[in-house]
Amino acid sequence: MQIDARPYAYALPERPPALVIIDMQRDFVEPGGFGDALGNDVGRLQACVPVIARLLATARRLGMPVIHTREAHRPDLSDCPSSKRLRGDCRLRIGDAGPMGRLLVDGEPGNAIIEALAPAPGEVELVKPGKGAFYATPLQEILQQLGVSHLLFTGVTTEVCVQTTMREANDRGYSCLLVEDGTESYFPEFKQATLDMITAQGGIVGWTATCAAVCTGLERAYG
Repeated sequence: MQIDARPYAYALPERPPALVIIDMQRDFVEPGGFGDALGNDVGRLQACVPVIARLLATARRLGMPVIHTREAHRPDLSDCPSSKRLRGDCRLRIGDAGPMGRLLVDGEPGNAIIEALAPAPGEVELVKPGKGAFYATPLQEILQQLGVSHLLFTGVTTEVCVQTTMREANDRGYSCLLVEDGTESYFPEFKQATLDMITAQGGIVGWTATCAAVCTGLERAYG
């Protein structure tokens, strides 16, 4: 009932953990979206897609809760502070029209989760207006209803929305593990720094492990 992890083994509870997939939406991982508008090489994020797909298939087979998040704002942008919308020197901003519709606006084509990781019936799809998935969302209530105490994190980007949500969860008492090859950043050095920060000081924020180790541990515990 454990996963081979850093900085030491991650103990699994009797009830399976929830798989949390952060912001695997077209706006971040495909050309023409918000990530591209910021000047990033969105191709860097593609590496984690097959890894998350494997984890997702394992979670579904084992009956684990699955939570997908999307960073999105209302069409009138009433939940997008000007300090967020106007920050940076980019050619398109939140709410502006791009090749896949208005950037980071709920309901636009570019805001949808990529087809390879599309939510299945019964899985939670959570819209969040901030970087952390607990801010201005019912995530805490959802997790309490599910009765889970452990969370496995994947998604993009490692140092921003993934780490922010993991830290929020840690502060709320959840035991958190980040899947090392199931997350990516536009900046590889930022990803590595985040993995190191999470596991420092005896796992001050949580644990990290490879997809292979996670799937092995889950199958042994719940398969």
